[in-house]
Amino acid sequence: MTPRPLPKTVAPLPDELLSGWLSRLAAANYCDDAELLAHIKIDTTHGTALDFKVDAAAVEKIANAARVDADIVRSLTFPAMTQREASLTAQMPFQHCLQCSRKGLSLRHWRRAWAFDCQICGTRLVQTVGKPGGEQISEKLIYRARRGAGMLECAARSRCHRKFRRAMRAVTFAMSLKTFRGDPSFALQNPRPEVRLFCLAALAAVQSRPLAKAAIVSSGINDHARIALLRAFEREPRLLAAVDRIAQSRAESVGAMAVGSRN
Repeated sequence: MTPRPLPKTVAPLPDELLSGWLSRLAAANYCDDAELLAHIKIDTTHGTALDFKVDAAAVEKIANAARVDADIVRSLTFPAMTQREASLTAQMPFQHCLQCSRKGLSLRHWRRAWAFDCQICGTRLVQTVGKPGGEQISEKLIYRARRGAGMLECAARSRCHRKFRRAMRAVTFAMSLKTFRGDPSFALQNPRPEVRLFCLAALAAVQSRPLAKAAIVSSGINDHARIALLRAFEREPRLLAAVDRIAQSRAESVGAMAVGSRN
């Protein structure tokens, strides 16, 4: 049995996600998301699941209920992605635009780990979890993180495996400094802004003399951080050896300066 068309419909916006559009559609018809999905007879608890995979039957049900073309419904889902892009695309919302969210919008680019500013209004995106403005974040960190976000997007969309690996290595360095454990792609989607921004900023910071900066990081770090550093160079033992040599040389230089100052 085909569900009856909804009394009111709303036009999807460019880059809008299917789950966000369905929420706006529900609000226009004075019901919540669950009631809307039940009316359309789509068996899912969370509309966000439809953003990545929606079958032909569900597309037809939504299109008929909202009185729009089926191709429009399909266009609101994520297209086929490379493995890199998929690893840097959040399954659930982790950041949003304060201004556009007030209008009920949920946009596709907000789910990307490299997204930093809203493409609609230009406002910096904030983490979905936690209180916005709860802590002071330096403008210098924000500037570097914005640069790093652009570099991450280039690396993710590039076919150059070396560029992407270097970007993830920078994130691993940042994780070691923050003593954050887990996958680098998860750190870039972390709901804690101090972790996410620091990791993005690291992408911009290590572009110049990355081995020297890795050596600085390796001096005096704890065991968990050391493991993170080893993991960053697990396939490149010669680079790890170079980092250790630089770190040892720095330690000897600092020691010699300390002896000289006492004399």
